[in-house]
Amino acid sequence: MREREAGQRAEDQVAAEAGLAVTHEAAAGVARGVEPDPVSQGFAAIDWSLPWFAQFAARGRRWQQAALTGYADLLAAMNADAAQLQQTTGRGQRLAFIAQDDLPAGAAYEAHIASTGCVPTRHNLHDFFNGSMWFAFPRIKAALNARQSAELDLLGVGPTRGGVRDMLTLFDENAVLFACADPSLGAALRGFDWQTLLVARRAAWRRGCEVRCFGHALLEKLIAPFKGCTGHAWIVDVPAAYFEWDSAARDAWLDEAVAAALLDTDALTSRMFAPLPVLGIPGWWPDNESPTFYDDTSVFRAGRRQR
Repeated sequence: MREREAGQRAEDQVAAEAGLAVTHEAAAGVARGVEPDPVSQGFAAIDWSLPWFAQFAARGRRWQQAALTGYADLLAAMNADAAQLQQTTGRGQRLAFIAQDDLPAGAAYEAHIASTGCVPTRHNLHDFFNGSMWFAFPRIKAALNARQSAELDLLGVGPTRGGVRDMLTLFDENAVLFACADPSLGAALRGFDWQTLLVARRAAWRRGCEVRCFGHALLEKLIAPFKGCTGHAWIVDVPAAYFEWDSAARDAWLDEAVAAALLDTDALTSRMFAPLPVLGIPGWWPDNESPTFYDDTSVFRAGRRQR
């Protein structure tokens, strides 16, 4: 439990700006003098038409309805899907979801998942999106769990998580997958060259590059999107044919390639990421149709090019 609490503090730093949008139903309840239920309010606020949620909508809508019914219903829906698809965690254990209170006292969260296959899950948006990633990118989630549990075996649970575990947590919480078939676009992202990536080469999006959200804390923040909301981009070189595939085939390719990279790379550090303000992604936010959207240097920073 101490490990989950320590992990939650790290998650809270990543998700500090997270907010819940007020639904029309909740607003009506306030007008009648009824205090809105913050849990239901949060799940009801998911708009599956938005690009960062749309990729998970098919399963997400079912889980959303279960979550609005109750905690037990959400766990039942998640476990039904896990049983059908036979997903596994970092050490090959069959994936399942348990109530947070069922995590044994003193057990390390990641180690428990690796050894038992059981993911402690709360009735909130954060863990809802975490569960979703076990199905959207199961190999990546299993690879993260394998590396986290291996680090725990090596170093134990201490007052700090260490550089590798910090990187893995950052990936799990806030990563976006930047799939790129044109090396110049990846170079523009690494170089903070926003004008090239998001303005001059705007037409290359969805033909030479695209983004898939992964971090569950990032998705939670995007319930109430704000201009400065930034993901940690993991750049993935993909073949040109990638952009001819359907969404499921793309996700499967990314899942396998990124999982292999996480397992095969010894020196994992946070410097492997490139910051990407997600509302700047072409087609993701109406305001970015105007080039002046990118003139805000508090969001689209010069970064390492100035150092």
